[in-house]
Amino acid sequence: MSDNVFFVVELAVGPGQADELRSVMRDMVEATRAEPGTLNYEWFVSADGTVCHIYERYADPAAAVVHSAAFPPELMQRSQAFRPTRLTAYGTMTEEIRAKRIDPLLVAVPGISLVILGPLGGFTR
Repeated sequence: MSDNVFFVVELAVGPGQADELRSVMRDMVEATRAEPGTLNYEWFVSADGTVCHIYERYADPAAAVVHSAAFPPELMQRSQAFRPTRLTAYGTMTEEIRAKRIDPLLVAVPGISLVILGPLGGFTR
């Protein structure tokens, strides 16, 4: 197994928000591309455009924390148009990830579904 940390964030996309979702996605992807520890940052949308998943994979827990602090405030504010409904975290969640990434989301989005899955076994290529 690796030190990689993964997240899948599920967002609810409201009616008429498809264009804004694409715009926010482009800007967030561009901002994230500069982070050397971010290995994957991919967005997926349902056929009806109401659900978006963001798949994030980081080289290690420290890279996940860097990502959390990297976005300009105006971009973070634009992203709040889409309500996170679920966060699934995979890998070793350090206290720093909890404090800087997970806990602030839980406070900002009451009722969000959270699942944290720790390493069990397997391999990475």
